[in-house]
Amino acid sequence: MKASPTLTNNMQAVLTDLIELHIQGKQAHWNIVGTNFRDLHLQLDEIVDAARAFADDIAERMRALHALPDGRSATVAKATHLPQFPDGLINTKDAIDRIVAALEAAVGTMRKVHDEVDEEDPTTADLLHTFIEKLEQYAWMVGAENMKASASVTHPDAK
Repeated sequence: MKASPTLTNNMQAVLTDLIELHIQGKQAHWNIVGTNFRDLHLQLDEIVDAARAFADDIAERMRALHALPDGRSATVAKATHLPQFPDGLINTKDAIDRIVAALEAAVGTMRKVHDEVDEEDPTTADLLHTFIEKLEQYAWMVGAENMKASASVTHPDAK
């Protein structure tokens, strides 16, 4: 099978965001300070490793379908859907919010292109399913650091 221009563009959009997610994860990893630094520092490496592996998976899928992946820095900077990560030191609370936003943006791209990808190549859509599942899990787990517990709810059967 040879990827159509539409499938190629959709896979490239996913690749671009995964590369940017990897870069932003490392930027945060190197520059976070504050409460729960060590836990977030280690968790960011997990996200970076997943983003790198997923980027490699989608790029290799592109090549298997005779498409040409473009992971050059200029391409990534121009085409990413992720919000820009700030320079300098960043406190853990702000880093958490920004990493969750980056994860959600990357997943948003995958969900946006999913139906067109699935229509042409269900195998590539299966890759997207795997990526989405893991990145959404990371967004939940990282985001939980900044969540506030809601008021205690008493079970209706409790006496």
